[in-house]
Amino acid sequence: MKMLRITALGAALLMAAAPVAHAQAGQQSGSENGGSARGGNRMMTMLFKGIDLTDAQKAQIEKIQSDYRAKMPARTPGQAPDPSERAQRREAMQKEQTDIRNVLTPDQQKIFDKNLEDMRNNMRRGGPGRD
Repeated sequence: MKMLRITALGAALLMAAAPVAHAQAGQQSGSENGGSARGGNRMMTMLFKGIDLTDAQKAQIEKIQSDYRAKMPARTPGQAPDPSERAQRREAMQKEQTDIRNVLTPDQQKIFDKNLEDMRNNMRRGGPGRD
């Protein structure tokens, strides 16, 4: 009976701590990627891991993202893009990353480049943690 109480208490503590940990992670991610940590910006969150951006940099990056978002070809949910559309998207993403990189200081660029390489390696392996 005592073990059951301890287990129940432990589970309750974990459930109570989860929303706090999630909120802190969201705040941290938001500050690292220009204030936006929505699902579509997961890539940006990974690219800016370990980089503290100034307010001016955040504003420049948000403008770059907005400009490229407007240029992206429209997608139909549930339908795979055709090869030319996929190539356009890939090219636009590479240009966007270059433009964003140019906003960063040389020290920030080193971290950005490492994050980009890590992200690409993870994608080749099928995602993080799949060695």
